[in-house]
Amino acid sequence: MSRVEVPVTGRLATGVQRVTASALGPYQSAVIRIGFSATWLLFLLREYPHRQELYGPDGPWSWGMAQQLIADNDAFTALMWSDGRVWFEFVYAAAVLASLLLMLGWRTRTMSVFFMIGVLSLQNRSVFLGDGGDNVIHLMSIYLVLTRCGQVWSLDARRAARAREGLFTEDRAGPVLWWVVGLALSVTTFMGDLSGGWAAFFWGLWGVQGVWWYLNRRDPFGQPRLLGDVVANLVHNAALLMIMVEACLIYATAGWYKIQGSRWQDGTAVYYPLHLDYFSPWPALGDLLTAYGPIVLLVTYGTVVVQVAFPFTVFNRRVKNVLLALMMVEHSVIAVVLGLPFFSLAMIAADAVFLPTSFLKRIGGRAARARGRVLARTRRAAVPGQRPADGVEPLAAQPPTART
Repeated sequence: MSRVEVPVTGRLATGVQRVTASALGPYQSAVIRIGFSATWLLFLLREYPHRQELYGPDGPWSWGMAQQLIADNDAFTALMWSDGRVWFEFVYAAAVLASLLLMLGWRTRTMSVFFMIGVLSLQNRSVFLGDGGDNVIHLMSIYLVLTRCGQVWSLDARRAARAREGLFTEDRAGPVLWWVVGLALSVTTFMGDLSGGWAAFFWGLWGVQGVWWYLNRRDPFGQPRLLGDVVANLVHNAALLMIMVEACLIYATAGWYKIQGSRWQDGTAVYYPLHLDYFSPWPALGDLLTAYGPIVLLVTYGTVVVQVAFPFTVFNRRVKNVLLALMMVEHSVIAVVLGLPFFSLAMIAADAVFLPTSFLKRIGGRAARARGRVLARTRRAAVPGQRPADGVEPLAAQPPTART
């Protein structure tokens, strides 16, 4: 028995050490942070001319009907605090700003909460306007709050790197932002706009952030601070696991429901959406893709096979990467052919959690080199005759010990 128990115990101890000592998947969590915030930001900007009809006072789903629905399901939306046009414009602009700052990775802990507030406020205001992509963003905005998604490829990571090198002065923006958020929470709670479980949730996040700042200030290498790191790593890793499970459930559910449909069984299902006016921004392209029957049959069956098989292949790296590439290509085609860019972007962002770390590092390295070339050209143009130094520090350099 000892020969079996020792290796098992050792592997278990190694696994526990890995889960508690570090926030796993720093590049994957950064990709989903950038992907979902960018998708929501682009959607808000594209629908800006129609914002009043979608989520505002001019929409068919009136403020009174939304208030009745919210009273029944207890969903959160800041747009129910007032039916004024000025308040709506403020919430919409705040959602745009929070998405931009989260994408850049500025104060990711706070911005992830504001991003979630923006998503929930707008989507829960008009619940009948969303599609599958909106539902994915809805769920992922909540999970992102629990992740340490600013470890790499963020302004937070650059600030942490400068602090380690002694190039960053005392942080003043963080405490000021914390006090401003606390004041806003106090006002909304006092006015009765925020109560019940949501009040406890937001006040809990605010209190945890204050404790985190205090521990960093008092003794950044003490036992309480290390315990806080362990708890934060556990929460991050659990949330990242939930994101992976959610993505697998989406594909498994979609695939098994497709199997039950007669059009998917006879191999003609792909033909019909390509000939619907609502999903045909390029009718000629749809006609071209469906002109050859075997292609329609292959795409129809291939879609079902990939979606059903993917959850069973996540532990086989090679097969998983092949299916992942196929799904991303499929969503890219859907974005163009069916005119569903934001649904496709949301699904690609969800798929990105399974991308290999080595691939993401190569992408990050190429982006850093491209950024370096652009900065070098800018300096050369600004100072004629001066040769800039080779190499530019990447934005997202992140050693394992950085805390974000």
